[in-house]
Amino acid sequence: MMRLLPALFSPAGRRARLSILIFHRVLPTADELRPGDVDAATFDWQMALMAKTFNVLPLAEACERLKSGTLPARSACITFDDGYADNIEVAVPILARHGLHATFFVASGYLDGGRMWNDSVIEWVRGIPTKQLDLRSKGFGSYPLATAADRRSAIGALISELKYLPMEQRTERVDDLVNTHPVTLPTDLMMTHAQVRDLLAAGMEVGGHTVTHPILSRIDTDAAYAEIADGKRKLEEITGRPIRLFAYPNGKPTQDYSPEHVRLVREMGFEAAVSTVWGAAHRQCDLFQLPRFTPWQRTTSKFQLEMLRNYTRRGMPTTADALPSA
Repeated sequence: MMRLLPALFSPAGRRARLSILIFHRVLPTADELRPGDVDAATFDWQMALMAKTFNVLPLAEACERLKSGTLPARSACITFDDGYADNIEVAVPILARHGLHATFFVASGYLDGGRMWNDSVIEWVRGIPTKQLDLRSKGFGSYPLATAADRRSAIGALISELKYLPMEQRTERVDDLVNTHPVTLPTDLMMTHAQVRDLLAAGMEVGGHTVTHPILSRIDTDAAYAEIADGKRKLEEITGRPIRLFAYPNGKPTQDYSPEHVRLVREMGFEAAVSTVWGAAHRQCDLFQLPRFTPWQRTTSKFQLEMLRNYTRRGMPTTADALPSA
């Protein structure tokens, strides 16, 4: 039944639609403080279902076939953002077992021991030994830490307060926070240069995701240009291959990036770029603002329903890269 239903919404050819999935981490085991990240067992059955039900294509190929009107029915792609080490250590063996391809969008500045600011917050709260965290003197709140649910709530509140601050101010505030309660933070969350090359050896593709993952709309154009261009250049140095695809950090149009950033990505020679707007891509979509979504459901039936619902949501049509309709 599931094989038939998406074909109604995504027939082959010029009326096809393309559903692009986003993941960030695939954890060896479930983590109470990271409920949004799948564990290996969940990812395994999800990928088994994808292999059985959908035509999973490399993203670069899917973009070409979307443009030429030659996509198969039930087309889908799998992508990862940021460059976490568990992508190569945990996710890639599962993908390989099911014969699937994925594209990994890597923020180059965190390779070889770097750590993203939100991970600093998560791991810091995890390591605090006390049952209460009073940050009112730092302009935040006071948070109970007695249970995992308490810690999740504290993490959510802190990340919400920090997320849209200017990047330098956010970095300073995170550094200030973690110094209030010294905790040893991990230095192995992100990939190494060698692991990026291992992705290619496994038949996967690497895409650009800036250097330090700024929200592009919150920095000036010159800084945005440097972030995008330097990230691309660094990954090309590491891989020895052209970096053809790009993912906007955070990825919400107008809120996180603007038409100016779309223009920059185009002019730098990327072939396509992805956002975080839900929906399935179609021939009227801009190839530089393709929709993607994260499948949050953790049961087979709900996961299938979520995939089906995404096929029914058309990605944003734009005039920038619209293709002739059938």
